[in-house]
Amino acid sequence: MDRIAELAGDDDTEERNRTFVFADEGHTFGNALRSIIVRYPEVLFCGYTIPHPAETKMHFRIQTNGPRAADILKKGIEDLEKVCDHILEVFQAEMEEFKAP
Repeated sequence: MDRIAELAGDDDTEERNRTFVFADEGHTFGNALRSIIVRYPEVLFCGYTIPHPAETKMHFRIQTNGPRAADILKKGIEDLEKVCDHILEVFQAEMEEFKAP
């Protein structure tokens, strides 16, 4: 199965509003990504749900006032990756300082 799909039922002509389905993802990724994307000025709505605890799927909804939802999703994932890289760098530097004699 692909890691990201679009939920059936979204109108193909309305690219500003999409629900994406992430396989094998949950609240950790969903909430972090949502907190990044919801801050973009062109985003009208951003949210996610876990349809059922027994399913390993996350539904992620984006609605914008112009740009394609897929482009916003891509930007959000890239920005989240930058945040994670920064956190890792800071953590590693602090660990090295802590371990130094």
